[in-house]
Amino acid sequence: MAGDITSANTILLLSVPLILPVPQQIQAFAADDIFDADDVDATETMMGVDGRLSGGMVYMPKPMNFALQADSDSIAFFDAWYQGQQSAVGAFPASGTVTFPSIGKSYALIKGFLKRYKPMADGKKVLQPQKFRIEWEQVLPSPVGFSG
Repeated sequence: MAGDITSANTILLLSVPLILPVPQQIQAFAADDIFDADDVDATETMMGVDGRLSGGMVYMPKPMNFALQADSDSIAFFDAWYQGQQSAVGAFPASGTVTFPSIGKSYALIKGFLKRYKPMADGKKVLQPQKFRIEWEQVLPSPVGFSG
């Protein structure tokens, strides 16, 4: 449907092969804040003293922030990932996919590490969303055909 850009039907699957090998659908996102991907610098530039600009491609992590309602069952995924790393004293990479049926796009999420972990919800009038950050090595787009 032309003009449909809803996020309501977005599908996010994540797995951590060393401890959570079966992809889990992450659900119960915060009402106005499902996830966001930070901008990345695509080029490193340097201006010489003579005014000449040079540039070069550099590899950069692709940060992605997630916000889950305080009662989301998917928080257990992040808890298990964090606790598994703490027990093993090691960092476990994840992989995943995010699919936007409304715009016919999917993204492969390659080799991500849990960069930020919020151990509990903030207590306000109602419990606030818990937020997590994964930094990906690669985020690769591809078209997805959905009929409907």
